[in-house]
Amino acid sequence: MKEQVQAVLDEIRPNLQADGGDVELVDVVGGIVKVRLQGACKGCPMSQMTLKNGIERYLKSKIPAVKSVEGVS
Repeated sequence: MKEQVQAVLDEIRPNLQADGGDVELVDVVGGIVKVRLQGACKGCPMSQMTLKNGIERYLKSKIPAVKSVEGVS
């Protein structure tokens, strides 16, 4: 599943990079995806919204086994 998640994150990455940010896959455990936001996304006040409404929603639509996405530092 980790490879599937990485492939989907690679689809999202250009959108984040266009705004000066990025996302790194840290781990996938029991359907919970742990990611680290980088660059401009790291300190952005909208980062939680990007994480939940953007990354999590897209991952769930592509990989139904994904339960949630959590940001780690």
